[in-house]
Amino acid sequence: MTNVTTAPPAVFMRPGLTEHTTSVRRSAEALETAFLAEMLKSAGIGGAAAARNEAEQPFASFMADSYAESLMARGGIGLATHIERALALRQPGAGE
Repeated sequence: MTNVTTAPPAVFMRPGLTEHTTSVRRSAEALETAFLAEMLKSAGIGGAAAARNEAEQPFASFMADSYAESLMARGGIGLATHIERALALRQPGAGE
């Protein structure tokens, strides 16, 4: 079995970033990860349909979640950036 390691968070504290900005980015990345996991399950990668037998069914979704986390560790599909921008526009004073 392959040992899966978790990647470090994609957001690093850069000069000019506040804790709130970093929090928004992490939330956007978490949403993209969840979106990717659901899309992978719908495509038949992970989820109950991917289980080879009855014993694997409760754990099959972990595979899609792991793939989604790996995709995000490599940059994702760019959805988090758009989510982060949309959330930033909703902040008080952002439109001024």
